[in-house]
Amino acid sequence: MATACIERLRPGEPADCERILRSLPEWFGIESSLRQYVEDCSRLPTWLARMNGAGAGFITLRRHFPGAAEIHCIAVQPQHHRCGVGRALLGFAEDHFRGAGVRFLQVKTLGPSRPSEPYERTRRFYEAEGFTALEEFPTLWPGNPALQMVKAL
Repeated sequence: MATACIERLRPGEPADCERILRSLPEWFGIESSLRQYVEDCSRLPTWLARMNGAGAGFITLRRHFPGAAEIHCIAVQPQHHRCGVGRALLGFAEDHFRGAGVRFLQVKTLGPSRPSEPYERTRRFYEAEGFTALEEFPTLWPGNPALQMVKAL
């Protein structure tokens, strides 16, 4: 298994993020949301994971308060699932935030009240990485219940 090289997103690379998101229609199939995530890559801190020089995944981060931050978006191309890319991106984010004094990290994903096999895998990934489901918000995202998960750093 190759090791992902994680680098800060450079100008022009949001196209790599868009390519990665478009490879994941089960997770990012709403066009308006996908476009917003791509735009967010240009304005929020984003890191790209490279495998053999090509973008394999990315993570976009948001800090809400001095002690609390969020994984705004994380995506890994399907061919790199279960290869450590997502875990490497998440570990990078945790180290980044710990070093900046953040105590709590959150992520939002589709809640379990709307059955979805891909999102069940997503929730299992976060649980395996130490996140705990905190609350489901039925109206945060129109038509899609949002599950807030948190992890103490």
